[in-house]
Amino acid sequence: MAAARPRRQTRAPAGKPALRILAIDIGGSHVKALLSGESELRRFDSGPALTPRQMVAGIKRLTRDWKFDVVSIGYPGAVWHGRPAAEPHNLGKGWVGFDYERALGKPVRMLNDAAMQAIGSYEGGRMLFLGLGTGLGTTLIIDGTLEAMELGHLPYRKGRTYEDYLGEAGLERLGKRRWRKVVQDVIKQLVSAFEVDYVMVGGGNARVLKALPLRGRLGDNANAFTGGFRLWTDPLWQTTGMAKAKRG
Repeated sequence: MAAARPRRQTRAPAGKPALRILAIDIGGSHVKALLSGESELRRFDSGPALTPRQMVAGIKRLTRDWKFDVVSIGYPGAVWHGRPAAEPHNLGKGWVGFDYERALGKPVRMLNDAAMQAIGSYEGGRMLFLGLGTGLGTTLIIDGTLEAMELGHLPYRKGRTYEDYLGEAGLERLGKRRWRKVVQDVIKQLVSAFEVDYVMVGGGNARVLKALPLRGRLGDNANAFTGGFRLWTDPLWQTTGMAKAKRG
């Protein structure tokens, strides 16, 4: 299976310095960071007790020798108008209501982590993105309109959810062979349900797959950072992940 190639980044106009963007991907196992123009991906362990203050402290340690102007954050949970709408399932507490811009000292755009990787993976048309990781991330993009979803928490089989089957716990419970068959089945169902042109499969466990059904495409985890950069450089996504001003 050939991984999808991300689109090239929009370049800054001649004579204008390129915006230095720090993209952060928060996961249930690791927090990863990449600076635009750099190739070195940096990370530290996360886990079920990680708080936003610990995340920020870890990012500051990782990036002490990096200079950046703005930040993109992929958050492992629901995001509404650029802010967490609910606490994450696989991390600690305190993410809702935390002031990320103040803590990081830079303008921040935040969206669901699957949505950020979906933006980086998008090749036009009608796309459904599935992020196979600790949990299950899902995002739908139709002709440039993005909708982050929580399909993973919907019922699938035998009283269990899609995430129970396709997430890390499902892989461990089912074993690789049975888990691959479930992934195939789910992709076929979702292609029919959403009438998409293709399903892009990403996330850490996408590497476990050997084949994908018709309309299935294997993405690249690096596309999460491509998506984070596009939030600031691609006009198609220029308002995505922006926090709305709070009313007094």
